[in-house]
Amino acid sequence: MNFFESQDRVRKNTTLLVGLFILAVLALIVMTNLLVMVVFGLIDTQQVRDGGTLIRRMDWRTFAAVGAGVGVVVLAGSLYKIMALSAGGKVVAESLGGQLVPRNTPDLKQRKLLNVVEEMAIASGTPAPPVYLLAAEPGINAFAAGFSPRDAVIAVTQGAIDHLSREQLQGVIAHEFSHMFNGDMRLNIRLIGALNGILILGILGYYLLYSTSFSGRRRSNDKGAGAIMALGVGLMAIGFAGTFFGALIKASVSRQREYLADASAVQFTRNPNGIAGALKRIGGLESGSKVEHPGASEVSHAFFAQGISGFMQMLSATHPPLAKRILRLDPQWDGKFEFSDRSDTAQDGGPAGEANAMSRQAVTDKVAVVAAGAAVADVLAALDQMGNPKSEAVDHARSLLSQLPVVIGEAAREPYGARAIIYSMVVNKDEEVRARQLKQLHDHADPDVYTLTLTLLPRMDGLDIKFRLPVIDIAMPALKQLSLSQYQTFRGNLVALIEMDSRTDLLEWCLQKILFRHLDEQFLKLAPTQARYSDPAQLEKEVELVLSVMAHAGAQSQSAMDEAFGAAAQALEASGLALLPANQIRVEDLDTALGKLHALKPLAKARLLKACVASVEQDRKVSPAEVELLRAFASALDCPMPPAIP
Repeated sequence: MNFFESQDRVRKNTTLLVGLFILAVLALIVMTNLLVMVVFGLIDTQQVRDGGTLIRRMDWRTFAAVGAGVGVVVLAGSLYKIMALSAGGKVVAESLGGQLVPRNTPDLKQRKLLNVVEEMAIASGTPAPPVYLLAAEPGINAFAAGFSPRDAVIAVTQGAIDHLSREQLQGVIAHEFSHMFNGDMRLNIRLIGALNGILILGILGYYLLYSTSFSGRRRSNDKGAGAIMALGVGLMAIGFAGTFFGALIKASVSRQREYLADASAVQFTRNPNGIAGALKRIGGLESGSKVEHPGASEVSHAFFAQGISGFMQMLSATHPPLAKRILRLDPQWDGKFEFSDRSDTAQDGGPAGEANAMSRQAVTDKVAVVAAGAAVADVLAALDQMGNPKSEAVDHARSLLSQLPVVIGEAAREPYGARAIIYSMVVNKDEEVRARQLKQLHDHADPDVYTLTLTLLPRMDGLDIKFRLPVIDIAMPALKQLSLSQYQTFRGNLVALIEMDSRTDLLEWCLQKILFRHLDEQFLKLAPTQARYSDPAQLEKEVELVLSVMAHAGAQSQSAMDEAFGAAAQALEASGLALLPANQIRVEDLDTALGKLHALKPLAKARLLKACVASVEQDRKVSPAEVELLRAFASALDCPMPPAIP
C-alpha cells in the first residue's frame, strides 16, 4: 500500500470512526434516558423489563430532550478536546510530561536520538519533527502526534534511549514515521477527541454526585437530593460503559495499523532485526513498555507498544501481542526475549551517538554505487516511495549528514543560526543587490542573527546545491521554536530579501514555499484544507499552470518544453491543456493554484505528481532545479517526497 492509498484508507477509517462514534452516542442516549425516567419516576422498573409496555408509555418529548442534552454534552466534550489539541503534537507530548530535547544537548543518548530522527526525516523528504523526551518513564515506548507531518512531534521515553541500541531505536523511529505518513496521527487525535466526548457523561456524574453529597450535609431534608445522587451514580456507571465503548473503538481501528507500521519500518531500514530487537527488549525489561503518567490511557492507542495494563486493556488491547508482532518480523524467533541491553559499540561499529552506522567513506561509496547513472529512475522511485522510503534513502541521508560542514549543521540546529542559514541562502551574489539585502537585515533583523549571517555567508556561498533541502529539513525544528513576533520578523525579512533583486527565481520560490508551508500553519493558525476534488480535471487552469512551470524548469528550447508538457498531459490523461508562455506565469498565480490543488483527494494528488514526474522524465535528464521544484510542489500538497539520489 503506497502513501496515497494509505491516505485514502485513513479517510475511510475516519468514516468508520464517525459511524462507531454515532453508535456509541446513541447507546449513551438510550441508557441515559432510561436512567432519568427511572430515577424521577417517569417509568417503573417493571416497564423497563417489559419492552412493549416501555415503548408505549415512553414520554418521547422527554426522550428527545434528554437525547439532545446528551448529544450536546458529548459533542461539546469532543470539540473541546480537539480544539485543545489544535496546537499540534507538542500539546499531546507535554500533557504526558514530555520535554523538548534541545538540538545542542550534550547528552550522548539524546544526541543519538536526534541524529536518528534527522536521518529518517531527510530520507523521507520531510522536515525533522521536534523530539520530546518523557524523562520520567523507565519503560520503552514512543509515539508520534499531530494533525499532519507539518505539526508533528515524536516523543520517546527515557527507557527507550537507555535500553535500545542504535539500530533498535532506528526501527522504533521508522515505525513512528510510518504513522506520520499513513495519516494515523490525525486519526489518533480524532480518537482522543471522540473518546473524551463519550467519557464526559461519567465525569459529569462524578461532579454531580460530589456536589450533591457535599450540599446534602446542609440540606438533608431535600427530597430531590436522593434522586440527584442516584442520577450521579447512574451517570458514572454510564461513564464506565462509555469507557468500554471507547476501548472497543480504539482497538477496532488500532491493531492492524501497528502491523502496517512495523512492515513499513522494515522496508524503511531494510533491517527487521532493528524493530524486532526493540520488541524483544520490551519483553525482557521489567518495566516493559508501560507508561506511568496518569494521562497515558488517553493516548494509549498512539504508543509504539501497549502502554497501559489492566483488566480493560486485556479485553480490548490497542496493540497486538508482542509475540505476534515479533514472529511477523522474525519467523525464526525462538520465543526468548532480550534481558540485557545491547551495546552500540558492538552493534553499530562505533560509539553511541555516532552519526553513521558504517564509516563515512563506506556510506558514500555505497550511495555512489547505487546511484550511478540512475538519476531519472531515482526521481521516479522517490514518487513511489512517498511516505514509505527504502533503505537507500536512509544511506543517502546519512551520507549527506556526514558530508555537511559541521559549522553549518550546528548553526541550523538552533533558532539564531537557523534564521541566519535561511537568510544566507537567498542573499544574492551580485554586490549591489547583496549590499541592499544586508542593509535590510542590519536594520530589521535581530542583531545577533545579522552578525551570524555575515559569519556564515562565505561558507554558504560555497555550499553544494545538494545540501539546500537537507539543511532546510534540519533547520525546521529550530525555526518552530521562534516566538510569533520573531517569526513575523523572520518571514518579513525573507520575503524582502527575495524581492530585493526585482525577480523571484524558482529556487528562491521553492525555498519560500517549503518554509512557509510548514511554518505558517503553526504560527498563523491557518485553517486546514478539506479534500473536495477527486479528479485534477476539476481544477484545469491550476493544473495547466503547474505543468507549465514544470516544463519551463527543465527544458532549454521551445520544442523541449512542448514535449515535456505533452508528456505530463498524457500521463494525466487530460486533453485541452495548453502550455503557458513564461511571460504569463506569475508567482502569485502559482501560489493561488497550489492552494486550490491542496484540496485534491489523495489519489488525485498522486495523478498530478506523476504528471510532473513525466515532465521531468521526458528528456532523460534531471536538473537540481527540477528536483527542488518537484519537492516544493509535493510539499505544498502535503506529500513527503524522499530526495532523489544524485
